[in-house]
Amino acid sequence: MNGNNTKKNRILVIDDEEHVTSLLKEMLELSGYICDTAECGKEGLRKLRNSNDYDLLITDIRLPDVSGLEILEITGKKYPFLPVIVITGFATVESTKTALRMGAMDYIPKPFTTAAVLSAINSAIHTSFSRIRGRRFRKIVYRSDLMEQVMELVSKVAKTNSTILITGESGTGKELIARAIHSNSMRSAQPFISVNSGALPEGLLESELFGHVKGAFTGATATNHGRFRVADGGTLFLDEVGNMSPAMQVKLLRVLQDGEFSPVGSSEILTTDVRLITASNINLEDAMTKNEFREDLYYRLNVIEVHVPPLRHRTDDILPLAEHFLSRLMGSEKKSSCVLSSTAASILLSYHWPGNVRELENTMERARVLCENSVILPKDLPGRMLPSHEKPPEIYPSRDGIQLDSLLENIEKHYIINALKRSKGNRTRAARLLGLKRTTLLARINSLGIVKDTGRN
Repeated sequence: MNGNNTKKNRILVIDDEEHVTSLLKEMLELSGYICDTAECGKEGLRKLRNSNDYDLLITDIRLPDVSGLEILEITGKKYPFLPVIVITGFATVESTKTALRMGAMDYIPKPFTTAAVLSAINSAIHTSFSRIRGRRFRKIVYRSDLMEQVMELVSKVAKTNSTILITGESGTGKELIARAIHSNSMRSAQPFISVNSGALPEGLLESELFGHVKGAFTGATATNHGRFRVADGGTLFLDEVGNMSPAMQVKLLRVLQDGEFSPVGSSEILTTDVRLITASNINLEDAMTKNEFREDLYYRLNVIEVHVPPLRHRTDDILPLAEHFLSRLMGSEKKSSCVLSSTAASILLSYHWPGNVRELENTMERARVLCENSVILPKDLPGRMLPSHEKPPEIYPSRDGIQLDSLLENIEKHYIINALKRSKGNRTRAARLLGLKRTTLLARINSLGIVKDTGRN
């Protein structure tokens, strides 16, 4: 469940029921995570204070001392980039919405299944660089013209209620785009709910989306409200929608057509008002020709398509993203700054990035751990990225071909910005770090369009 991460993600679980913490600890450690537990809110907050190493917090809503909502408020202020998932055996629609508005990434009703827990954790950790706290949204990092076009489209479609299909390869940041649409929409004050359709079996997915009543099936010891009901008034994001079974496609189509659904085990007809955003990393048109995806559902979902290009087609974004991830790791681990050597930067630019932005994030985490003297060298990068001695590294061109001048310009701009940051904006010191005359550096700053106050903050 940890993808390509070189370290095990560390999770803190806060719950006053010993059998719940024991179950979660065993479940998470079997899945490759490191799990710490706390029996009350105060103990959990103390562990957070004593360690800045947690990648995720899971907390119960009802605790004997500090409530889960109070913990959400505290973490939102003190640890704004720590993803939080809430669990509860007494979930109401309003309490769940309140938790999500306060910054919770997801909620898990008790009793929970292993699949539901691991799906929620996987989604939260993989989108940790795109955290939302209330109405605040972390900037999407990009410099390429391709992503500029994507963000222009996002700003336009966000103001509508149209159903949106986000396409692109795995790891390109489709959920990040969905969150950007929601946070810039009229529904931004309401919940954003994310569900990975491909990670859940059909029976569990139906319960997750539409809810179930107590006794609807074996193990249904409590009522689950379902994501469509909790997301009412907000946005529901369904990832990997192309992996839905034909039966689930029919049920989803009914909601889109009539805005109605029934919980599992109930004949009650419920209505919902959600803005639906879906994503797929497979070609749904190809799936239609193979009769694997309903044509009527496809056209309901694809009112507006937002395509997120792969990282190899937007090389201008590679170094800014790498710097962003290194900066974030430096802040979370309280370590000194770390910069890319020119050779390492060239390798990043020429690599084909099959795992896209997610692979780049994991690569920077590995490099940050292995680098010495605060400089990342080729030896700190995974072996698969290093060029072969038999042939030169392959450069993946854009639609207009290989832009060598642009690649070299990106490298130069990257190092000038880093030098300015390390010298806190002092251009004389920055020029000395780069081995340039001050007048030459000033000319390059103007030529490359670098903001004049870079490094002075």
